[in-house]
Amino acid sequence: MSLPATDHRAVLLEECMAALAMRPEGTYVDATFGRGGHSRAILARLGPRGRLIALDRDPEAVRAAGAIADPRFSIAKAAFSELAHVLAAQGAREVHGLLADLGASSPQFDDPARGFSFRVDGPLDMRMDPTRNVSAADWLAAASEQQIREAIERYGEERFAKQIAAAIVAARARQPIVRTQQLADLVGAAVRTREGGQNPATRTFQALRILVNRELEEVSLMLPQAVAHLAAGGRLAVVSFHSLEDRLVKRFLRALARPELPPELPIRAREMPPAALRIVGRAVRPTGREVAANPRSRSAVLRVAERTGAPLDPRLMTRIEPDAWRS
Repeated sequence: MSLPATDHRAVLLEECMAALAMRPEGTYVDATFGRGGHSRAILARLGPRGRLIALDRDPEAVRAAGAIADPRFSIAKAAFSELAHVLAAQGAREVHGLLADLGASSPQFDDPARGFSFRVDGPLDMRMDPTRNVSAADWLAAASEQQIREAIERYGEERFAKQIAAAIVAARARQPIVRTQQLADLVGAAVRTREGGQNPATRTFQALRILVNRELEEVSLMLPQAVAHLAAGGRLAVVSFHSLEDRLVKRFLRALARPELPPELPIRAREMPPAALRIVGRAVRPTGREVAANPRSRSAVLRVAERTGAPLDPRLMTRIEPDAWRS
């Protein structure tokens, strides 16, 4: 069955397909449809009785998915945290593989009207789902200087967060900050030095995007749901694009692959629950050739784990809480 093409470049495409170790008649999940690069590759490898369930919270991505006329494919407008609900609605009690490509997609960055990028002026929005939550502009208008500083420090790992927050608060007293160029100019004036080749606003824009979309919280809520629905031998493949995401994914996979219960629990070593996951290989990064063809892939990291036949211990599934990324 031929599938419509897309100009969007799916990151680590062949590596992700290899990581899923696909069964032609299996049920798979693409947790971030985007523009369908990974979904199309999965469908191309599925047999006639295979199935692919896709999710995306971006209405534009869901509309783009309408171009795929394939009875094996379905898509739901949903965030990561709604994964279990989506699978229940689809009657999928277990799946044989789940791929999650984290962060914003290239079409979101490329459309000035979405407000994700400082490279072209546009409204300061940044919401992956414009029908939910508040925009970056609205959040900046209402947040205190301390809240702004903490968000930029925490989510952007920005060492000049104090200066940037002060500049934002001073500027908004004169006029609302509602455009991407306004914010980029403010940050550029507040940051005196920066790593070579990086725009001074990079970390601040990343921080606001993560905050507005609750990106790390969504990932931390999705991961346990994904493992709970994986069949024995099923694979979980996650592509991260910055250290906060990757740290969260790595800690979660390690916690379920090498169970360590809290010391206050009275349990003997022989009573330790068997590992629910087996980590597959090492972290995979794009080749130089892929980075040259798609510069946005340069920070991508793929981590893979396989579900064992061991039962899930609820005590381990709750150890990686939504706030675990903060430590």
